[in-house]
Amino acid sequence: MAQQLRLRLQRSAPFTREAFVAGPSNADALAALDSWPNWPGGCLVLVGAPGVGKSHLAQAWAATARATWLLREAPDLEAATAGPALVEDVDQGAPAEALFHLINLAARDGGGLLMTARTRPASWPSPLPDLRSRLNALFVAEIGPPDDIVLEGVLRRFFRERSIRPAPEVYSYMLRRMPRSIPKAEELVRRMDEAADGAISRLLARSILEADTQNLDLFE
Repeated sequence: MAQQLRLRLQRSAPFTREAFVAGPSNADALAALDSWPNWPGGCLVLVGAPGVGKSHLAQAWAATARATWLLREAPDLEAATAGPALVEDVDQGAPAEALFHLINLAARDGGGLLMTARTRPASWPSPLPDLRSRLNALFVAEIGPPDDIVLEGVLRRFFRERSIRPAPEVYSYMLRRMPRSIPKAEELVRRMDEAADGAISRLLARSILEADTQNLDLFE
C-alpha cells in the first residue's frame, strides 16, 4: 500500500486574544491590557524581547479598542485626537515632539495610547526635558521569555496550522532542550515538517535539535 502523504498546509492564526497563548510569563501584560481604559494617564507600554507576543497582543487590543495604528516614524497626531492609538517599536526611533503630544493626547476622554518596545521607556533617549519626565512616569508591563506553558501552547498551534499531530512525547522532549523563543519554536516546527517522512517523532526532534547544537559548536 502506498504511504499516505500529508499535505503541507499552513494556516496562520489571526492576531486575536483567543489565539494568544497565556502563561505566567505574560500574565502581567494581559492584566495590564485588561485594565484599559483605566491606564494611568491613558498610556501603557508593552515591553519584551522580539517574538514574545507584543505585536500579537497590541493588534488584538487595537481591534477591540478600535484604535488607530500610527507609524512611529511619522505618527498622525490628528488621527490620534479621534480616539485610542497604537504605536509599535517606539524605542527604535520616534520623533520626540510627536511622542510628547501623543502621550498628552492619551489622557483625553476617549483617548488611549498603547506602545510596544524592546526596552523600558526610562532608557529611551529624549532631547526634551518635558518628554523625559513623561517617559519616566509611563505605565509599563513586561512580557518575559516564554515559560513551558506558553512554549507548549505555541508548538501545538504551529503544528496544528500545518495539520500535524506529533507523538505525545515530542512536546516534553522539545521543551527540555529547545531555546526559550517563540520564533525558534516556529522555525523548529517548519524544519520538522519539511524533514518528516511520515510521523513527527521524538527521533526527528532530536535530530533537528542536535543539528542546531553541532552548528553552534562550529562557531565557538
